[in-house]
Amino acid sequence: MTQCIDQVSFGILHGKQITGAFDGGDISSDGGLMLLAEADERLELTRRLANCVCDGRQAAKVQHSLQELLAQRVYQIASGYEDCNDADDLRRDPVLKTAVGRLPQTGRDLASQPTLSRLENAIRPRELWQMAHALVDVFFAQYAGAKPRRIILDFDATDDETHGQQQFAEFHGYYDEYCYLPLIVTAQVDDGPHELLAGMLRRGRSHASSHALSVLKRLVARLRETWPEVQIIVRGDSGYAVPEIYDWCEANRVKYVIGIAQNPRLRALAEPHLDASRLEHRYTGGKVRHITDEWYAAGTWPHYRRVLVKAEVGDKGDNPRFVVTNLTDPDAEGLYDFYAARGDMENRIGELKNDLRMDRTSCHRFVANQFRVLLHAAAFLLFSVLRKCLRGTRFAAAQVGTLQRRLIKLSVRVKQTARRVWLQFASSCPVQDIWPELLARLRGQPA
Repeated sequence: MTQCIDQVSFGILHGKQITGAFDGGDISSDGGLMLLAEADERLELTRRLANCVCDGRQAAKVQHSLQELLAQRVYQIASGYEDCNDADDLRRDPVLKTAVGRLPQTGRDLASQPTLSRLENAIRPRELWQMAHALVDVFFAQYAGAKPRRIILDFDATDDETHGQQQFAEFHGYYDEYCYLPLIVTAQVDDGPHELLAGMLRRGRSHASSHALSVLKRLVARLRETWPEVQIIVRGDSGYAVPEIYDWCEANRVKYVIGIAQNPRLRALAEPHLDASRLEHRYTGGKVRHITDEWYAAGTWPHYRRVLVKAEVGDKGDNPRFVVTNLTDPDAEGLYDFYAARGDMENRIGELKNDLRMDRTSCHRFVANQFRVLLHAAAFLLFSVLRKCLRGTRFAAAQVGTLQRRLIKLSVRVKQTARRVWLQFASSCPVQDIWPELLARLRGQPA
């Protein structure tokens, strides 16, 4: 039984007793959850995901709808509570209840951890497939009516370390750990931000390119169906330098810019350019980079392909890099810089792992862990919408962690009256100037 404490003392300050009391009423530390709820309403995200799940429960006994369960879980993840156990403390949080759609004081408490865990373990593979398609639908809904010239699809893998008896967790020699190896795909429309398209959990010993071609085929088909004339460019590191990807792209009018691991033949092609860089470095003392292109064919390739060669020399020695592409732009240096720009996609992976804890895949069942990955992806989509609506403000390029700390973690007192639910934020709130314009943009209204 919890003991009620009336007051606590913190000593004397300038002759006055500092006293604390637990009588402030219903207060939440996550007032910015209402922004996430607005973003969810704009995308219809949790509604789309809920429509993918077959609810086998007896309707008369249901206390929490599927959309409420999904919204509760996604909002918790987005506000930094990635552990399902956190629901036992947060189910009574007045702002979380309001964001999910329940009155903060008289509404029924939200779902407990066991209820959410049952949901995670009840999801079936076919429902995961439909939910993955729903995330892609959200992307296209945001660009309804647009006519983009170019779509860049960035493919990358990351390690997801495991610490238990998770299905298909295997030892990966490169990462030197037992892990999963999720595949992350983002899309960049013209010069816009990276939009998350896919998050696929894969067994630990998977090659980086495992399942990449099948995902690419489905995405390209959907893109061409919506925008028949759009140019599609695939970008990835050397883990995706496999002949089947090159061959398929060339046969289907898809451009690619993919890193390729060096070998003796490629090193021989780079050697004359490295000699020139070494000589210049010897005279200037600074880092020297020369980029050119060569024609190269591996033994399994049906024909020669264009390879960009970066011959870089610095104080730490030679640093050659190679990129294979079917783009015809004569500017080799510009093409290499275009390839290197894929590093921003890695920032998005960092947000998924470090800020939203996408690697909290601690369920035993592989399917349940894949469901968790999709929930974390949904939380990321909410922040993506917030970030786009924050253009022109000091948070336009903020990382998810910054948005969590500055916009979501806002203390608020909640009061429910006969006619209103009052959210009373601090008068000194440092981001109060942003809220009116942000809410207007989220609702599609003139700012």
